[in-house]
Amino acid sequence: ALSEVLAAEAASCLNRAMSALRDIWEEIGIPEEQRLERTEVVKKHIKSLLDMMVAEEESLKERLLKSIALCRKELDTLCRELQLGPFETEEESTILQMEKNLRTRVEVLQKQKRDRKQELKALQEQDRDLCDILCTALFSIDAGSVPSLEDLDRYRRHVASLNTLKEQRREEFVSNKRQIILLMEELDHTPDTSFERDVVCEDEEAFCLSKDNIVALQNLLQQLEARRALNEAVCAELRARIVALWERLQIPEEERESSAVH
Repeated sequence: ALSEVLAAEAASCLNRAMSALRDIWEEIGIPEEQRLERTEVVKKHIKSLLDMMVAEEESLKERLLKSIALCRKELDTLCRELQLGPFETEEESTILQMEKNLRTRVEVLQKQKRDRKQELKALQEQDRDLCDILCTALFSIDAGSVPSLEDLDRYRRHVASLNTLKEQRREEFVSNKRQIILLMEELDHTPDTSFERDVVCEDEEAFCLSKDNIVALQNLLQQLEARRALNEAVCAELRARIVALWERLQIPEEERESSAVH
């Protein structure tokens, strides 16, 4: 392997350096005793450097092993929270590759957790707004835990159904309101209850679209229609009596026409 070749070259460099030092010491004329002392100093320097390098690499290995242990622990927690099966690692992979794989998997699951929590929060906000408008109960879900994909899907469908219901009731309210206002004008009726005032109020978004309110709205429309029908019946009866009296009194046609406008 290339690393073995480089290690051999390093050993060769060390041997050449020591040989060169011995030649220099001999050429200078340094006594053997001092050569031994200098050689010992060189050995200590080299050993210190190598020991430091080995310690650094051992520290790296320990950090990787610690990271692997922490990632495994966090993965177990995330898999439980996300209701996923346990993450299987390749036992034959190296420490470095295993640490990278576990760390990457943790990041992926953390993002899934964040995404689910964010969607849950958004759905809850929509649900609260819709429930305020429709006066219905909130969707039952544990907000403290991470929702499953099935929970989110059910929640999405629930919110969609509430939106549909809101639009249906809004259309019904707008249609009935228009008829109610026309009937009130026709009957010369001034809204005299808080509910009637809420109905004819220009701020349509402020009207609570509860089931009870929709039923009350329908009842109000029916009451006004019944009053108009009664008034029409009374008017028809009065007109018939007037015509009969005209006939009995032999009122001229010109006089009849001047009163017919009423």
